[in-house]
Amino acid sequence: MAETTVEEVLAELAGLEDPKARAVNERHGDDHGVNLGKLRALAKRLKTQHDLAGRLWATGDSAARLLAILVSRPKAYGRDELDAMLREARTPKVHDWLVSYVVKKSPHAEELRLAWTADPDPVVASAGWALTTERVAKRPEGIDLAGLLDVIEAEMKGAPDRLQWAMNHCLAQIGIDHAEHRARAIAIGERLEVLKDYPTPPGCTSPFAPVWIDEMVRRQGG
Repeated sequence: MAETTVEEVLAELAGLEDPKARAVNERHGDDHGVNLGKLRALAKRLKTQHDLAGRLWATGDSAARLLAILVSRPKAYGRDELDAMLREARTPKVHDWLVSYVVKKSPHAEELRLAWTADPDPVVASAGWALTTERVAKRPEGIDLAGLLDVIEAEMKGAPDRLQWAMNHCLAQIGIDHAEHRARAIAIGERLEVLKDYPTPPGCTSPFAPVWIDEMVRRQGG
């Protein structure tokens, strides 16, 4: 690839900048103004280019980092590389996409899940909980669900926002997918009242765990 590729991509991203989109994103802690549909279209055109992804990530620009995630090869990253990237990914969207689109597909996901969950940085720990929720939903073998509920019951109420949100998602996932733990998951949610009053748009499901669990179980015919 020509050395100007990164500059060309950054110029294209700058051309996609929308002040209205930036205003909305900034309310959620993100510092870019690129419509995500247009960003995905650009990624589809570029296809997988792992070297380019590395150079885009190195710019530190949030839109460039989101694009880097989409054009990278998840299994090509080393464990320490992913750990460093997560700690650099301080905006919510970059953090979420990195975990969802890269780390979950990495052969290092389980090792990172264990390390991150125990990390003193609550943002890093939230990534560990996101990976744990993935295990709860798709590969629960070997996961101590009762033990997770113990930790959630003891720590979720006082956790910082992003960590609290991730723990709450795990609580709901346990209740949704594991009937034997459902009553306790609902009871924990009702007692702690985390996100009980979260403003929920019409047609969307509340993130309050008891409501979330009941609605998803109903949809699944359970």
